[in-house]
Amino acid sequence: MLQLKWVWKNMAGKRKYFFFGLLLGIFTTAAQIVQPKLIQVIIDRVWPDRGDGATVLFIQIMAAIIGVMLVRLFARYVMICFFEIASQKVLVTIERSLFAKLVTQDPDFFDRNRTGDIITRATGDLNYIRHVIAGVAKEALDAVVLFVSAIVLLSTMHVGLTVAMAVICPLIVILTLRYSKYIRPKHVQLRNLSAEINTVAQENISGNRVVKAFSREEYEEQRFEESCEGYADYSVHIAVKHQLFSRVITFITDMLGVILILVGGYFVITTKGETGIWQLTLGELAAFSSMRYMLSTPLQTVANTANSLQQFFASADKVMEIYYDEPLIGDRNDCYDTNERIKGAIKFENVTFSFGDKKVFENISFEIAANETVAIMGPTGSGKTSLINLLARMYEPDSGHIYVDGVDVHMWKLSKLHSSIGVAMQDVFLFSDTIKGNISYGNPEIEKGKMETYSKVADADGFIKKMDEQYDTVVGERGVGLSGGQRQRISLARALAVQPPILVLDDTTSAVDMETEKHIQDELEKLDFDCTKIIVAQRISSVRRADRIFILNNGKVEIGTHDELVNRPGYYREICKLQNIPDLPDIPEEKGGNE
Repeated sequence: MLQLKWVWKNMAGKRKYFFFGLLLGIFTTAAQIVQPKLIQVIIDRVWPDRGDGATVLFIQIMAAIIGVMLVRLFARYVMICFFEIASQKVLVTIERSLFAKLVTQDPDFFDRNRTGDIITRATGDLNYIRHVIAGVAKEALDAVVLFVSAIVLLSTMHVGLTVAMAVICPLIVILTLRYSKYIRPKHVQLRNLSAEINTVAQENISGNRVVKAFSREEYEEQRFEESCEGYADYSVHIAVKHQLFSRVITFITDMLGVILILVGGYFVITTKGETGIWQLTLGELAAFSSMRYMLSTPLQTVANTANSLQQFFASADKVMEIYYDEPLIGDRNDCYDTNERIKGAIKFENVTFSFGDKKVFENISFEIAANETVAIMGPTGSGKTSLINLLARMYEPDSGHIYVDGVDVHMWKLSKLHSSIGVAMQDVFLFSDTIKGNISYGNPEIEKGKMETYSKVADADGFIKKMDEQYDTVVGERGVGLSGGQRQRISLARALAVQPPILVLDDTTSAVDMETEKHIQDELEKLDFDCTKIIVAQRISSVRRADRIFILNNGKVEIGTHDELVNRPGYYREICKLQNIPDLPDIPEEKGGNE
């Protein structure tokens, strides 16, 4: 029942709507007993009399029946509105909490969870939760109130017949408990298959160009079809089991009619003309007959309610995993914050980091002075991007310490640390927004003149102003409609717009030509704000101007200037050869090797 307690917790502030719905539900359901009771009066008093007084009484009774029906219909309408309001408000509350949780999660969370599965939790699973409040709660309330009202009313007419009809209840309870235990893991599996469909769909939408480039449309169609068929087959399997259970429950409740005829008929025949608690009149038997649905309907509702609850439990468990999943990386209670601008001095001290089972680097140490420009190079998988992620505290090192301005990054307030590091990534993500909205994403208050200035630094202002709407041009999702180089330049302008104390360029110019790259490098040297620049690149032309170059390789770091590194045998010199860098100095080791 933890799931229901969790929903109740999120209903705080909206419970009045739920309570009003419950009260109206009790009233409208209990009102159903009026009509059978009035029919009993017609049969026992009006029908035998048949006089003028009986006619007046008959009209009054019929008017009362119609009046009760109208009041009940209106109250029922208001009740459903209250339940819907409560369910939608709870849904919005949970959605906000989930989104807040997702945007504060560590990258490791998204490494562990597929996008399609997260979308399923935030959509389909939440809908089941809303359905419990708006639908299942109402159905359960109707069933309980109707059943209790029927038992109470029928007991006032004839205890023996009431007990005889209620004898099937324990059997239904036992069957329902066993069915619930059986069907719950089935719904968990069905929910996972639904997530698989969303995952396949999401991957194909995001990777549409890759699918087309490799002519894999037919393969992806088959893959999606297999996912859909698997979901459909399992849905049918669950539906068959549910219908079998429902039909068993229906058969048992239909036996109420047999019990009514046998036991009720027996009491009418054997107690005719007698008085006492066992006497049963024909009118009372008719009332029992018309109220039989008040016992059978709640008992039949048990099947649907049990099935819906198991769907809810399966979905709520998945949503609660995100809801209660706390990020491993967060602010300490004694974290350090300041309104002053960070200077940008960086220090790595004996830092070791592993990604999964792979050790990326071990015991690396170095310092970067404030306003210094450093470049990071290394083969694929050497940990260049991991180094940046550790600095921004997206991941935690296995051991060692990282300092910014002499303060351990563990002690910095995350919002201060993140806002002080401007990152322009190679794999650019642009939002479905205007170019202006994308550039000003980290600094919404930036002036138009400043925005254009930083766009010129990134060599983006020229192509932006050639567009019909210029900075108000809407780009598609992930920057569809722009070239790779254009996306990278907008990404650089976005990073510059926050005027960060630490600027990280992660292969930012890999998709631009050499002339554009030279322009960007020249402009970066003339920025109107101080910042420490970290350039991650593989082009020698991108890194040779750096004050120092860090070479990551085999878990170690080698540091030097361009002139120093080209005079040493190793990775940097080999890259210079591969990129045909002219006038490389000869070194003794190579001369000896060539002889």
